[in-house]
Amino acid sequence: MRPYRITHVTHYRYAAPVELGRHRLMLRPRDSHAMRLRETALSITPRPTELRWLLDVYGNSVAIASFAGRTTECRIESRVELEHYGLENPDLVTEPFARRWPFNYHPEETPDLAPYLARHWADPAGELDRWALRFVRGSEDVDTEALLLSMARAIKETLPYRARYEEGTQSPLVTLAQGGTCRDFAALMMEALRALRIAARFVSGYLYSPALDPSMSGGAATVGAGATHAWVDAYLPGAGWVEFDPTNALFGGRDLIRVCAARAPEQASPISGSFTGPPDAALPLEVGVSVDWL
Repeated sequence: MRPYRITHVTHYRYAAPVELGRHRLMLRPRDSHAMRLRETALSITPRPTELRWLLDVYGNSVAIASFAGRTTECRIESRVELEHYGLENPDLVTEPFARRWPFNYHPEETPDLAPYLARHWADPAGELDRWALRFVRGSEDVDTEALLLSMARAIKETLPYRARYEEGTQSPLVTLAQGGTCRDFAALMMEALRALRIAARFVSGYLYSPALDPSMSGGAATVGAGATHAWVDAYLPGAGWVEFDPTNALFGGRDLIRVCAARAPEQASPISGSFTGPPDAALPLEVGVSVDWL
């Protein structure tokens, strides 16, 4: 078990007073056998006229903030302390029939996994399909775990990490051609796994890096720390949802702190909202994330 403290500050500033629309926040991790929340706090300026909590269709914790009046800033600070039980390179207990690719899911699980097998982006020329098939080497008897690890490592080793500050996730075909950021790599691996008929979902959360922790003396740096992070879950019968981070070629969730998981990247945005005002009122966004080991 590792105890963590997470501080996530998002600060919007505006050159002229604006009216804030409804904001949707996905910042609170969900308790499970792998994670136990000790304390959470959410501070918002200006103070919302209403703040309500709900569980979305995937069971993720969502806060909806509504506002009144005009403002020149919106500052959202989330503070979380939790106990994390993620494993590094876990020994998967995959059912025998799924240890080799290709395999079929149990009939009772197939209806629930169908949304995670459906492709999200078009691939008209089959370019992504051809890239995904490289990892099975034309064979019909491939070790499933080795396939997943090879794909994650290939993304890390062959595609350049390129920080992007635009909203949204780019097409996997663009990522194959240009590289991308963590959310682009996660989307690419998710789509490639679906092309191989392996159920996959998009995960958003935080990444612990010893190199950024003032309580640690050095340590290896991980790409994507210091901000929100994204990775992918693959569903393996017997093992369940297993975490793969293609940005850092991590397998298992020791340093990956899940906030939410969804069928598509746009459903897992940490903060989304709107404002009404001059089109050029928005000033550069400031985001700060710290993940420290207590």
